Formats: sequence, C-alpha cells, structure tokens
Amino acid sequence: MSLSKSDIAGLFTAIVTPFNEDKSVNFDALKALVKRQIAAGATGVVPIGGTGEYPALSRTERAEIVAACVEAADGALVMPGVLSTGYHDSLDAGRDFKAAGASGLMLVTPYYAVGSQDGMRRYFNNYREAIDLPLLAYEIPRRTGAALAPETYSALADDGAIIGMKYSNYDMPQFLASIREAGGKLAVLSGEEPLFATHIAQGAVGGVLASASIYPEYWLKIFKLASAGDLKSALALQYRIDPVLDAIYAETNPGPLKKYMGMAGLDMGGVRLPLSEPSVLTLGKLKEALAEFDGNLAA
Repeated sequence: MSLSKSDIAGLFTAIVTPFNEDKSVNFDALKALVKRQIAAGATGVVPIGGTGEYPALSRTERAEIVAACVEAADGALVMPGVLSTGYHDSLDAGRDFKAAGASGLMLVTPYYAVGSQDGMRRYFNNYREAIDLPLLAYEIPRRTGAALAPETYSALADDGAIIGMKYSNYDMPQFLASIREAGGKLAVLSGEEPLFATHIAQGAVGGVLASASIYPEYWLKIFKLASAGDLKSALALQYRIDPVLDAIYAETNPGPLKKYMGMAGLDMGGVRLPLSEPSVLTLGKLKEALAEFDGNLAA
C-alpha cells in the first residue's frame, strides 16, 4: 500500500494486546477490538506499541498480531509500532510486519544509544530505504530520552523518509515549532490525550490515543469539534474524560487501561511482566472514574 501524508488523519487507536488467562494472546478478542474501532469510525489502529506491550511479546507473536489486525481491519490502516532498541532488530520487525500486510510503520526514535540530530535523521532515512514502507516517526522523550528537532522533522519530510509523526510530548512550544517547520509537509498526530484538542486546534490532523481502545466514539466527537474550530466545546468534552485519563495513567500503561476495560465489560486480560496488576489505590481510582464518566455519558 502506498500512503501519503494526506492519508494519515483522524483517529488511530493504540490498541491493547488482549491476553487469555494463561497470558497467551487472545486473538478472538484482538480481532473484535479492531473491528470495534473501525466500526466506530477510526481511520486505523496501531497495534503492539507501548500500549500493546511490545517489549513483552516475542517476535513471532508480534507478526501474528499484526496479521490478525490486518485481517480484522478489512482495508483500514494498520500501522504497528516498532519499539526495538537496535537498528537491525527494528529492521527485522519492520520486515515481519510488512510481510503480515501492515499499511506502514510507526518507528520510535532510536534510544538508549541516543544519536545526534543528524544521526537520527540518517537512522530514519536508512530504515525507510531498507524497508520500503511508509513511516511515521514516533517521538516519546519521557520514555526514550530522545526528541527530534522541528528542523529535523522538516529535513526528514524533504528526504522522503517519513510521511508523518506521533508527538507524545508535553512541550507545547516544541510542538508549535514542529507545526511551523513541518506541518505542511507531514501528518502530525497527537499522542497525548490531555493535549489532544489543543494539538488539533494548533495544526495536528489526528491522534494516536490509547484510551480510544474503550471510547473511540467519544474521542471522535472531540476530534470533529476541534477540527471545526470549536476548541471550547472540544475542551469541554475532553475535561469530562479527565478523571478516566488520571486513573488509567496512574501506573504504567496499559495495566490500568486493561483493568478499566474489563470493568466496563471488555475483558482484555492482564499484563505481562515486568508490568503487574494495578494497586488497590489505582483500582479505587478506576472504579470511581468509570462510575463518574458513565454517569456523565448518561446525563
């Protein structure tokens, strides 16, 4: 599939990886989750990123998950995350996902051995040339310690290395500079629910959101309002879901999110090590958030 930046817009759900009781992948639940997202109006799904527990999955499992998502998406975009540390491991993953039918890849900025801006630019260029599949750069410096400068995004767009980016960063001045430098060349996607409406109003064309695994329709309402220029109404809706966000991100994602989904009637199983089940304190927050938000929806 040949994609351009104009194809990357709207809601992309960063989906959880459902597990059975023995912690094997629950492919039936996975396919149902993907179908639910597409039926709700999501442009596509992003499996096996951080929300999908990439580090806890084997290479074989990752490829099987992507193949199952492609089957369930029935033509909608499937953009799996590539979170491997090393270049060659990332290439192996990308080739597996391409063979499984992925529409493109969301490649995290190289981390642990963090390169210069020029080094990271060459990393993405070399990867794109080797893999021959559309790429989105995934920036999440609180996890990686690495961020691409706005000028680097612009250069990568000019190079033809990437068609978009997922911006998981709370640095608003940096976001605005990235929009200024590369917003006309790349599809900029928000990766931060608390800033989603604001990012859209400032030039992002969509988002990659984990909490859309449970509430895709709600986030699409926010997206449509913000895209239409009604930021005040978009923020009013976003504020109503804030207690849910506070609860599901109280501990490392996706442990609380999976538990919340189970409480809401969508059993996704537990998490794999090194993650663990949410604490008693977090469980209380999840129950309170679910009751409050469901009450808001019914109001």
